[in-house]
Amino acid sequence: MRIISGIYKGRRLTAPKNLPVRPTTDFAKEAIFNILRVRYYFEEITVLDLFSGTGNISFEFASRGVKNITSVDAHYGCIQYINKVSEEFSFPITAIKSDVKKYLQQASGKYDVIFADPPYDFTAEVLKDLTEEIFNNSSLNTEGLLIIEHSKQNDLSSFPHFVEARKYGSSVFSFFA
Repeated sequence: MRIISGIYKGRRLTAPKNLPVRPTTDFAKEAIFNILRVRYYFEEITVLDLFSGTGNISFEFASRGVKNITSVDAHYGCIQYINKVSEEFSFPITAIKSDVKKYLQQASGKYDVIFADPPYDFTAEVLKDLTEEIFNNSSLNTEGLLIIEHSKQNDLSSFPHFVEARKYGSSVFSFFA
Protein backbone atom coordinates (compact mmCIF):
# COMPACT_ATOMS: atom_id res chain seq x y z
CA MET A 1 0.00 0.00 0.00
CA ARG A 2 1.33 3.44 -0.81
CA ILE A 3 0.31 7.06 -0.45
CA ILE A 4 -0.49 8.44 -3.90
CA SER A 5 -0.17 12.20 -3.36
CA GLY A 6 0.42 14.96 -0.85
CA ILE A 7 3.29 15.53 1.53
CA TYR A 8 3.98 11.79 1.85
CA LYS A 9 3.56 11.00 -1.86
CA GLY A 10 5.12 7.67 -2.81
CA ARG A 11 5.57 6.52 0.79
CA ARG A 12 4.98 2.77 1.10
CA LEU A 13 3.26 1.38 4.17
CA THR A 14 3.20 -2.27 5.15
CA ALA A 15 0.27 -3.34 7.30
CA PRO A 16 0.46 -6.48 9.44
CA LYS A 17 -0.56 -9.56 7.46
CA ASN A 18 -3.02 -10.76 10.11
CA LEU A 19 -5.53 -7.92 9.57
CA PRO A 20 -8.87 -8.89 8.01
CA VAL A 21 -8.71 -6.31 5.22
CA ARG A 22 -8.96 -5.74 1.48
CA PRO A 23 -7.21 -2.40 0.86
CA THR A 24 -8.46 -0.18 -1.94
CA THR A 25 -6.12 -0.52 -4.93
CA ASP A 26 -3.82 2.36 -5.84
CA PHE A 27 -5.54 2.64 -9.23
CA ALA A 28 -9.02 2.99 -7.68
CA LYS A 29 -7.78 5.26 -4.90
CA GLU A 30 -6.13 7.62 -7.38
CA ALA A 31 -9.32 7.81 -9.45
CA ILE A 32 -11.49 8.60 -6.40
CA PHE A 33 -9.13 11.30 -5.17
CA ASN A 34 -9.03 12.89 -8.63
CA ILE A 35 -12.81 13.23 -8.40
CA LEU A 36 -12.65 14.63 -4.86
CA ARG A 37 -9.88 17.17 -5.50
CA VAL A 38 -12.06 18.92 -8.09
CA ARG A 39 -14.92 19.18 -5.61
CA TYR A 40 -13.15 20.05 -2.34
CA TYR A 41 -10.23 21.96 -0.83
CA PHE A 42 -8.82 19.16 1.28
CA GLU A 43 -7.50 21.57 3.93
CA GLU A 44 -11.09 22.68 4.66
CA ILE A 45 -13.01 19.40 4.96
CA THR A 46 -13.83 16.84 7.63
CA VAL A 47 -13.71 13.14 6.78
CA LEU A 48 -15.25 10.00 8.27
CA ASP A 49 -13.67 6.73 7.13
CA LEU A 50 -15.95 3.78 7.97
CA PHE A 51 -14.70 0.20 7.93
CA SER A 52 -11.28 1.84 7.71
CA GLY A 53 -9.21 -1.35 7.83
CA THR A 54 -5.54 -0.44 7.34
CA GLY A 55 -6.37 3.29 7.22
CA ASN A 56 -5.31 3.44 3.56
CA ILE A 57 -7.98 6.04 2.68
CA SER A 58 -7.49 8.03 5.90
CA PHE A 59 -3.73 8.22 5.31
CA GLU A 60 -4.31 9.50 1.78
CA PHE A 61 -6.65 12.23 3.05
CA ALA A 62 -4.14 13.20 5.74
CA SER A 63 -1.24 13.35 3.28
CA ARG A 64 -3.34 15.70 1.12
CA GLY A 65 -3.90 18.12 3.99
CA VAL A 66 -7.20 17.12 5.63
CA LYS A 67 -6.96 18.22 9.25
CA ASN A 68 -9.92 16.37 10.76
CA ILE A 69 -10.27 12.63 10.03
CA THR A 70 -12.15 10.01 12.02
CA SER A 71 -11.47 6.35 11.22
CA VAL A 72 -13.84 3.69 12.52
CA ASP A 73 -13.24 -0.05 12.47
CA ALA A 74 -14.35 -2.94 14.68
CA HIS A 75 -11.01 -4.77 14.57
CA TYR A 76 -8.58 -3.84 17.34
CA GLY A 77 -5.51 -4.65 15.22
CA CYS A 78 -6.67 -2.23 12.52
CA ILE A 79 -7.11 0.56 15.05
CA GLN A 80 -3.67 -0.16 16.53
CA TYR A 81 -2.09 0.06 13.09
CA ILE A 82 -3.88 3.32 12.21
CA ASN A 83 -2.77 4.82 15.54
CA LYS A 84 0.83 3.68 14.99
CA VAL A 85 1.07 5.22 11.49
CA SER A 86 -0.80 8.36 12.56
CA GLU A 87 1.66 8.90 15.39
CA GLU A 88 4.67 8.22 13.15
CA PHE A 89 3.55 10.79 10.53
CA SER A 90 1.67 13.16 12.88
CA PHE A 91 -1.54 12.55 10.95
CA PRO A 92 -4.68 14.22 12.38
CA ILE A 93 -6.61 10.94 12.57
CA THR A 94 -8.81 9.88 15.44
CA ALA A 95 -9.11 6.09 15.28
CA ILE A 96 -12.14 4.58 17.00
CA LYS A 97 -12.72 0.89 17.66
CA SER A 98 -16.42 0.41 17.19
CA ASP A 99 -19.07 -1.38 15.23
CA VAL A 100 -19.93 1.07 12.44
CA LYS A 101 -23.68 0.91 13.00
CA LYS A 102 -23.29 1.63 16.72
CA TYR A 103 -20.88 4.45 15.98
CA LEU A 104 -23.32 6.08 13.54
CA GLN A 105 -26.19 5.80 16.01
CA GLN A 106 -24.16 7.64 18.67
CA ALA A 107 -22.13 10.05 16.53
CA SER A 108 -23.09 13.69 16.51
CA GLY A 109 -20.43 15.01 14.11
CA LYS A 110 -21.01 16.24 10.60
CA TYR A 111 -18.67 15.41 7.76
CA ASP A 112 -17.97 16.69 4.27
CA VAL A 113 -16.90 13.25 3.03
CA ILE A 114 -17.90 9.88 4.41
CA PHE A 115 -16.04 6.99 2.84
CA ALA A 116 -17.31 3.49 3.62
CA ASP A 117 -15.50 0.33 2.55
CA PRO A 118 -17.59 -2.46 4.12
CA PRO A 119 -16.89 -6.15 3.51
CA TYR A 120 -17.75 -7.14 -0.04
CA ASP A 121 -20.08 -9.86 1.21
CA PHE A 122 -22.51 -7.27 2.59
CA THR A 123 -25.85 -7.56 0.83
CA ALA A 124 -27.58 -4.67 -0.92
CA GLU A 125 -30.06 -4.56 1.98
CA VAL A 126 -27.27 -4.10 4.53
CA LEU A 127 -25.71 -1.37 2.37
CA LYS A 128 -29.11 0.33 2.07
CA ASP A 129 -29.43 0.30 5.87
CA LEU A 130 -25.97 1.89 6.08
CA THR A 131 -26.89 4.73 3.70
CA GLU A 132 -30.20 5.30 5.49
CA GLU A 133 -28.44 5.47 8.86
CA ILE A 134 -26.02 8.09 7.54
CA PHE A 135 -28.71 10.26 5.97
CA ASN A 136 -31.21 9.83 8.84
CA ASN A 137 -28.56 10.94 11.34
CA SER A 138 -27.69 13.97 9.18
CA SER A 139 -24.04 12.91 9.37
CA LEU A 140 -23.23 14.68 6.09
CA ASN A 141 -22.84 18.42 5.73
CA THR A 142 -25.08 20.13 3.17
CA GLU A 143 -22.56 19.76 0.33
CA GLY A 144 -21.32 16.44 1.71
CA LEU A 145 -20.66 13.26 -0.19
CA LEU A 146 -21.00 9.62 0.85
CA ILE A 147 -18.88 7.15 -1.10
CA ILE A 148 -19.42 3.41 -0.66
CA GLU A 149 -16.91 0.97 -2.10
CA HIS A 150 -18.57 -2.35 -2.92
CA SER A 151 -18.46 -5.36 -5.21
CA LYS A 152 -19.91 -5.47 -8.72
CA GLN A 153 -22.57 -7.88 -7.45
CA ASN A 154 -24.43 -5.02 -5.74
CA ASP A 155 -26.26 -2.29 -7.62
CA LEU A 156 -27.03 0.67 -5.38
CA SER A 157 -28.48 2.95 -8.06
CA SER A 158 -32.05 2.63 -6.71
CA PHE A 159 -31.08 3.85 -3.23
CA PRO A 160 -32.23 7.31 -2.08
CA HIS A 161 -29.62 10.06 -2.57
CA PHE A 162 -27.73 8.02 -5.22
CA VAL A 163 -25.79 10.21 -7.65
CA GLU A 164 -23.54 7.93 -9.69
CA ALA A 165 -21.36 4.83 -9.67
CA ARG A 166 -17.83 4.40 -10.98
CA LYS A 167 -16.21 1.02 -11.67
CA TYR A 168 -12.50 0.40 -11.21
CA GLY A 169 -11.44 -3.20 -11.71
CA SER A 170 -13.50 -5.40 -9.41
CA SER A 171 -14.56 -2.45 -7.25
CA VAL A 172 -17.51 -0.10 -7.61
CA PHE A 173 -17.74 3.26 -5.91
CA SER A 174 -21.29 4.53 -5.43
CA PHE A 175 -21.71 8.23 -4.66
CA PHE A 176 -24.56 9.69 -2.62
CA ALA A 177 -25.34 13.33 -1.85
